Amino acid sequence: LEQSPAYDPLNPATFVFPKPIQGTTVTIEFCDRCRWLHRATWTQTELLLTFPPPLIECISLLPRNTDETAGRFRVWLTIPASNQTDSHSNTLLWDRKVEGGFPELKVLKQRLRDKIQPGKSLGHSD
Repeated sequence: LEQSPAYDPLNPATFVFPKPIQGTTVTIEFCDRCRWLHRATWTQTELLLTFPPPLIECISLLPRNTDETAGRFRVWLTIPASNQTDSHSNTLLWDRKVEGGFPELKVLKQRLRDKIQPGKSLGHSD
């Protein structure tokens, strides 16, 4: 049986790919044709600063570039199942077309907080 080399932070041969994400995640789905990457990354940064790990393990960006997804800006919340029979719960927190515009971060943070940490004070965002 061959042993793996000891971890060395300067040797990529000892690096291990991260384990699959098991915790709560947010996905920001946006129209790339509309050039909304900066808005998506700004939203991502603000949410990550307000809800750092382990509250949210990952906030991913999902650029879209089809006729069907033109003008899309959605924010999804995925919460892992509390037991082994369910897989996970996906909740749409914001849709630009349904809501009539982009989210105000105060409102988006409140919606997210109410799902993952009810009662948490958001300071000036409350």
